[in-house]
Amino acid sequence: MLPFPSHPRRSLLGLFAVASLLVTLPALAAGKEIVYLTAKADLPFWDTLGKGVKSIVEKNGYTFSEMDSKLSGDTQMKNARDAIARGVAGIVISPTTSKSAQEVLDVAMKAKVPVVIADIGTNGGDYVTYVKSDNYRGAYDIGAALASVLKEKNWTAGPFALITIELARKNGQDRTNGFRDAMKDGGIANEVALKQMQDYSADETYRYVKDMLAATPNLHALFIETDQPVEGAMRAIKEAKKTKQVMIVNFDAMPEAEKLLRNGELIAIGMQQPYLMGQTAADALVSSLHGKVPGKQILVPILVATEKNIAQLMPIANKTVFGIGAN
Repeated sequence: MLPFPSHPRRSLLGLFAVASLLVTLPALAAGKEIVYLTAKADLPFWDTLGKGVKSIVEKNGYTFSEMDSKLSGDTQMKNARDAIARGVAGIVISPTTSKSAQEVLDVAMKAKVPVVIADIGTNGGDYVTYVKSDNYRGAYDIGAALASVLKEKNWTAGPFALITIELARKNGQDRTNGFRDAMKDGGIANEVALKQMQDYSADETYRYVKDMLAATPNLHALFIETDQPVEGAMRAIKEAKKTKQVMIVNFDAMPEAEKLLRNGELIAIGMQQPYLMGQTAADALVSSLHGKVPGKQILVPILVATEKNIAQLMPIANKTVFGIGAN
């Protein structure tokens, strides 16, 4: 039997203090976590955006975790519920679709967990702010650059096609509308095909482009609304021996962007700034946790790169697009 302490009151107070600390510590630890719900972790754009979120989260003394929705609304919802259940301080989300975003926002609002949306958008719901690229303007400028090249080649009557991100997303609608408007304003109206990506892979886009070339042998232009699938399009065009015939423009930049522009494999790239977007989203969330409410929408500009200006843009792009050497 243990001896009774010589100062029972002091010892009991100490025991109560320890017990209280043990109860409080997990809550404090959980309340210092910020989670990023990414639409698909292995796509370069969202991977870089997540790194931008992480840089600001950790700089402000919070812990960071990332949860991959794998382009599934159900997985996204499970991730959101799991994050909320463990008491996270806040969520940054790049939704799988605008519809699924609203569903997550409704659950988070009931739990009083603040959410910042980074890219894609939502059909409704309550959120701190929406950080988005100027998708319409960027796509318009990409289309204008393409139209200029087509005019130089006297190909204004030639057909063009689009391979888009899902059009259930606000950003997909903006990119498609911006590009179409630029082509229309440039006097180029012969759109022959549009395919929406499902798994966002190079192999999927390869199949799409192969089918397009079979159906329209004189295809002259192609707009691809994201980065990694461009490789599949270039592969299909090379196999068809049409590299001099089909002009490609795209959204989002791969690390080899400068090389692709210089050798003419791409005509223009709308470079979103995902690292900067992630930093902006995390900064807005942290500010809201400290009582500073940002504007309902924060617009991040698109860097439209061509062979003529890529050298000047690369020092900026290395930091804000690729996260190289960024703080």
